[in-house]
Amino acid sequence: MALDFPARRTLVSLPSVTERMPGATTTSSRPAPRREEHAQVTIDDVAFDALREHEVVAHVFEALSRGRGGNLITPNVDILRQLRRPQLRELAEQAELVVPDGMPIVWASRLRGEELPERVTGSSLIWSLSRAAAATDRSLYLLGGAEGIAERAAQRLQDEVTDLGIAGWDCPPFGFEADDEQLADTVAAVVEAKPDLVFVALGFPKQEKLMVRLREHLPQTWFIGCGGTLTMVAGEVSRAPEWIQRSGLEWVHRLAMEPRRMAKRYLVHDLPYAAGLMARSVLAGRRRA
Repeated sequence: MALDFPARRTLVSLPSVTERMPGATTTSSRPAPRREEHAQVTIDDVAFDALREHEVVAHVFEALSRGRGGNLITPNVDILRQLRRPQLRELAEQAELVVPDGMPIVWASRLRGEELPERVTGSSLIWSLSRAAAATDRSLYLLGGAEGIAERAAQRLQDEVTDLGIAGWDCPPFGFEADDEQLADTVAAVVEAKPDLVFVALGFPKQEKLMVRLREHLPQTWFIGCGGTLTMVAGEVSRAPEWIQRSGLEWVHRLAMEPRRMAKRYLVHDLPYAAGLMARSVLAGRRRA
């Protein structure tokens, strides 16, 4: 028996699933392989695009102007660790853009002698992409977070970015991806809204898997995996000061803010992996020398 989920609210009307998705198919089609239109740096078998944030924004909007969408993922150390699993690595291989949301990844590239120019975070991209969207009359859709988070994030973005168009927002209930009807409702709401950009904040790998599915229906839309970004934009959790971000210690701030949720991830899984990543990068740099 399906669980009773709290009601979800969006800025678009929600007719029945069959009305929303005429001719929709359940057969999945694999996105085209990534195009190497610029330099890439491979870190632990994941190819990162060597782009600065303003170049990422330019790339996305140039593609939109040509009617081409894509997936943009922003791995941090925790996500990179998980991407080493063969069954998940395809999520990065299929994405149009992969940029480092974590200073240790940038440091690893420097140790290898193949430098990524800077850290590009989802929590920063949501603002730069929103400003570009407002300037070009493009619309956003916010998907994810606890009940009310996406709505509050949408309101703040509209308050701070003049003329920003919000096509919709949705906070799917916990476990929605395991319920066929709930998943269909979530996909159909985004499809009906027809946004130009969708920020998907459901955590890795759930958000990336949903992005692949959504692209089947909206090939001209850009989907950005952004983890806890909507929670920050909504003011639920504060982002670290800029000097902490630049030092690569933002994880310490997150740990202090959410110790029960983050302790195991950072201290048990990510720190040992990061140490190994640095060691592997030093060896790779020596082999290149």
